[in-house]
Amino acid sequence: MRRATFWFIFGTVLLDMLALGIIAPVLPKLVIQLEGGNEASAAGLFGLFGTVWAAMQFLFAPVLGSLSDRVGRRPVILLSCLGLGLDYFIMALAPTVGWLFVGRVLSGITASSFTTSFAYIADVTEPDERARRFGMLGAAFGVGFILGPAVGGLLGGMSLRAPFWTAGALSIVGAAYGWFVLPESLPLERRASFQWRRANPIGSLGMLRARGALLGLAFVAFLYRVAHDALPSVFVLYGDYRFGWTARTVGFALAIVGAASIIVQAGLVGPAVRRLGEPRALLTGLACGALAFVVYGLAPNGVVFLLGIAPGSLYGLVYPSLQGLMTRRVGPDEQGQLQGALGSLMGIAGVIAPVLFTQVFAAAIGPFRGVGLPGAPFLLAALLLVVAMAAPGGS
Repeated sequence: MRRATFWFIFGTVLLDMLALGIIAPVLPKLVIQLEGGNEASAAGLFGLFGTVWAAMQFLFAPVLGSLSDRVGRRPVILLSCLGLGLDYFIMALAPTVGWLFVGRVLSGITASSFTTSFAYIADVTEPDERARRFGMLGAAFGVGFILGPAVGGLLGGMSLRAPFWTAGALSIVGAAYGWFVLPESLPLERRASFQWRRANPIGSLGMLRARGALLGLAFVAFLYRVAHDALPSVFVLYGDYRFGWTARTVGFALAIVGAASIIVQAGLVGPAVRRLGEPRALLTGLACGALAFVVYGLAPNGVVFLLGIAPGSLYGLVYPSLQGLMTRRVGPDEQGQLQGALGSLMGIAGVIAPVLFTQVFAAAIGPFRGVGLPGAPFLLAALLLVVAMAAPGGS
């Protein structure tokens, strides 16, 4: 039964990630279109959109996490899938950047359910198997970013609005799929009461501060997320500026990233954790991620840039290893609270990262263009991962 329930949640997450992946190649270009072709203005707005999306994660991930500890994982996941679908339809119809902004706010709120999916996996998996299962769930993200951007790039070549309609339809299908096949993972006797002092972002982060075993790992998770967001924050803009990549090219490049991620998440996380242990697998992932960002930042052409995907795929060892280590340190009735706290932490990182990396990129191709380092955002990400390797939780 536990194996079956894992594949149910895998399918639900996969459909949601397909929807997110479909809009990835075209959202920045839609912002540029709505800004009348002003790329500099669009770059700043795109960074703001990412920040707002992450801010909603910061605010609502602990609410949904704690709520799932009280009412169960299933209703939280299903309502969020439905909300995402409606949100994509709003963005498909957006006549102005303001409406698109509203769509990103709603998307940030409803996408907070991804943390509940990790709590679901912790419910139905033994501790020694969690890293492998978290890796498999990460593979669902990878599949979404293979097929999603490829389809989004093709649809975007016909119309910048078409990917949003398709993403909305996929999210509605995900909600319907979950309604019929997704069972509840948290029995009544393991549920906790809902308390606002634990459900608010500050209170949820207190859980990480109060437990020394979690604090160092939480710091590594924070740096991991900030560095991770360098790629989605500037990938489209950087590819267009450096290599003249079109929406279709960007879509297929992201698909390659997703393919490499699947290989690692589905096939290598389990063996790596068994052979190395979760702490050493974590360290290996951080080192490979730093190497990949150095390649991205110094690549003289698109071919060399794509070569960085190979070590970058091993960056996928990091989050499953972190999740495996952290879920061991809390009880069954606290898994939702832990994932909510991590969601808030990721939200803070996500608020910082888009503005940080887009502004670094804007400075690198603007006032500091003479330095000749348009890849400065990626080099900064590499530095953050080196710091994570030296931190107590990463070493």
